[in-house]
Amino acid sequence: MRVDVLFAPSQLAPALMTGRVVAVIDVLRASSTIATALANGAKAIVPLAEAEEVITRAKQFERGEVKLAGERRMLPIAGFDLGNSPREMTREAVDGRTVLLSTTNGTRALVGVQGARDVVIASYVNFSAVCALLRTALRGGTEVTLLCAGSDKQFSLEDAACAGRIARIATKRINGVQLNDGATAAGLIDKRYGDNVDRLLRECEHGRALTEAGFADDLAPCAALDSCPVIPIYQDRQITKLGPDRER
Repeated sequence: MRVDVLFAPSQLAPALMTGRVVAVIDVLRASSTIATALANGAKAIVPLAEAEEVITRAKQFERGEVKLAGERRMLPIAGFDLGNSPREMTREAVDGRTVLLSTTNGTRALVGVQGARDVVIASYVNFSAVCALLRTALRGGTEVTLLCAGSDKQFSLEDAACAGRIARIATKRINGVQLNDGATAAGLIDKRYGDNVDRLLRECEHGRALTEAGFADDLAPCAALDSCPVIPIYQDRQITKLGPDRER
């Protein structure tokens, strides 16, 4: 039984997806934004790789039923209702609505996962909830892949640190779990920062870039451990919240 951490979607292979639970991690900011939207009552999130797909898909909805959201190079997409910020996913903005979301890294990583048993979206804001699901999967003999969305197809410190923390907690006191080298390395990064997630997000390259672009206020909500205790499940091309109305 294995837990594999992949530092970029380019590392994905069928053997690391088929029959597994795959957790997609994009701390800054797609995973945090998705979890926040669901916690604040969004009906569903539809992740799309390209902005043009958002516009096309929106035509299938009544205007009041849907919100268009996303970013390119950190900046909100012109003409969309929302950017890719957890601060924008307020209950007033998203309650009862479907959010069509396209981001530079996170949604592209998500739509590339094929053949998994379950696909969940993970971040610090829903850390414990996702870990509980992954522990259940491992105890039942299902292997786990933690996929870091990365930044521009490259390694990102914050996603790796989150993956390391998830791997450590999800496998605690479960015998016979093997970690790949990526999981071991991610664990060392998590150990360096520990509970100081705020420092991690300030120091990582993408956190610095967001600050320079005027989005420093997004770092704190993305670092807020367990602030949105939901499990976003990606199935049938949409993300909904696992719960009484949506069982695996």
